Amino acid sequence: MGIRFIDPDFFFFSFFAFSAVSIVLFAGGVSSDPQIKLLNKGCSQYNVTNPSEFFSNLNATFSDIRGDVVSSSHFAVVDRARATDPLYVLFQCRNYLSSADCLSCFSAAAAQIRNCSAANGARVIYDGCFLRYESNVFYDQTTLPGNGILCGNETAQETGSFNASAQGLLQDLVAATPRINRYFAAVRRDSLYAVAQCVEMVTQSGCGDCLKVAYSNMQRCLPEKQGMAFDAGCFLRYSSTAFFGANQTIDLAPFLRKGGSSKKNAIIGGVAGGAGFLLLLVFLFYLLKRLTRVEKTRNDRDILGATELRGPVNFHYKDLKSATNNFSEENKLGEGGFGGVYMGLLKNGNKVAVKKLAITQDHRVQANFKSEVKLISNVHHRNLVRLLGCCSKGPELLLVYEFMANKSLDKFLFGDRSGSLNWKQRFDIIVGIARGLAYLHDEFHVCIIHRDIKSSNILLDDDLQAKIADFGLARLLPENQSHLSTKFAGTLGYTAPEYAIHGQLSEKVDTYSFGVVVLEIIGGRKSNDIKLEPVTQYLLEWAWKLYETDSLMRLVDEKLDKNEYREDEMKKVIEVALLCTQSTVSSRPTMSEVVVMLLSREGTSRAPTRPTFIEATNRARGDSSTSTGSSSASNATISISRFSAR
Repeated sequence: MGIRFIDPDFFFFSFFAFSAVSIVLFAGGVSSDPQIKLLNKGCSQYNVTNPSEFFSNLNATFSDIRGDVVSSSHFAVVDRARATDPLYVLFQCRNYLSSADCLSCFSAAAAQIRNCSAANGARVIYDGCFLRYESNVFYDQTTLPGNGILCGNETAQETGSFNASAQGLLQDLVAATPRINRYFAAVRRDSLYAVAQCVEMVTQSGCGDCLKVAYSNMQRCLPEKQGMAFDAGCFLRYSSTAFFGANQTIDLAPFLRKGGSSKKNAIIGGVAGGAGFLLLLVFLFYLLKRLTRVEKTRNDRDILGATELRGPVNFHYKDLKSATNNFSEENKLGEGGFGGVYMGLLKNGNKVAVKKLAITQDHRVQANFKSEVKLISNVHHRNLVRLLGCCSKGPELLLVYEFMANKSLDKFLFGDRSGSLNWKQRFDIIVGIARGLAYLHDEFHVCIIHRDIKSSNILLDDDLQAKIADFGLARLLPENQSHLSTKFAGTLGYTAPEYAIHGQLSEKVDTYSFGVVVLEIIGGRKSNDIKLEPVTQYLLEWAWKLYETDSLMRLVDEKLDKNEYREDEMKKVIEVALLCTQSTVSSRPTMSEVVVMLLSREGTSRAPTRPTFIEATNRARGDSSTSTGSSSASNATISISRFSAR
């Protein structure tokens, strides 16, 4: 039987619809208190397909987590991704708990969650810890419908001053915590105690968004003396009674922006009370409806952001021609295998990137174009460049994308901005690419294989978050244009050997290319630039030799600050890249498995095998003409002269 996936929104609701919630707030002392008061428990309504294997895997993962907790870890992620029923497990303690109390909290959570029997997803929340498992990856989830709050039953005497103190403290916590290592902060101020915590695997922006929702929900508790809010990716709590030790507090000042602690309006949605918040929502809803009506009357050329409701926008050719200044060289962002890309300024002031498709038009192409564009425009993921619309009635077929002002990743690795990315930024980019590919391969209702993953096809948004460009464009090709007769197949140095030589296409083609890009990100050098030492080897071949000689750290970009990363973590990421480039296709991990391996605290569970290397008669340097503001694809022609499995 196939794997059953849980819809995250429905699953989050189910925790409330099918659970009995036990609420006991903040009693007991601070010392030696595992804080195992059950706040919320829920089970998926779906069962696993193989209970025997599932329980065996569950026992094994719980054993692994227990070992991590004993080793003084307050956070653990373990998975059994290759099982009949994949299992992904996350556990997190509040950081102020001792290791012994954290272990006690885990034991209670593990026992409680087993009451869900063979459900393929379950979650338990205590005031001291959080345990959750599912059949698909959920580690980066932040806020979902159904997030909860729990309030005390004792009102503060001076409600005005108490509310002001509590709101100020919580606002500072929400602003500072995403900038603090491990996303945790405990603070005491004005006889109030408060903590904020995010799951360590979420992004900094995701942590901030989750805590803002928690803060908004928390307003319903004030002026009660105690309250907490929990969500898929964060936890926020305050109390007039101490619930953590005095030695656990942190000074928030270094993590607050200038003026952040004094402004009560620093957090969007932080309104004075529940009534004001509801009135604001009503007003915003009314305003949104008015704006929607007005927007619907505009010409399609002025519409952006409506693709979720109406599919891709059909732009007029003359409007896009005008927006790009007649597709002038001054507006050109790059030239790729699929055609040129131009910056366009629409009449409503929005910047877009317009791609001219270098595809000969005929009736077959026209018939296929609109349906495929509609499919691609329905792909929405934070790590994928968004297709806004198209134009099929003109001399060329045009695609319109969101504009990326930070251009492409290759500029930051070996272009004019070389060396400007620190390790955290590079690691976040690696994880972002992996998540985007996992979505294309496993989570979208149609499996989309990119076929040309490379650093110039990875764009960066304003926050330097990775967005994959050009996905799905190979679907626009006529069937008679095989990978050997078209320049869209891939790029030398990135293309998987089974695809380049034999035309064998699978998701693992993208996995291979991803592994090469990871090596580029770590090494700060092109995969196929012969001007860099060692001159006789491509990057992958060199990385493998360093692996064989146990000298992987020689691969790391010298521009990186050695204090920013741990050697064991860096080696693990390189080994993940090598696993992705193995010769045997079935040995390469899926991109969903790659995400888990990258975010796990543990090393890789298996050793990589030797890759297959491809060489060309003329080792052409990596393409320097890349798209920088929208989707990018460099010249992808491959000239293979020798196939070498060394």
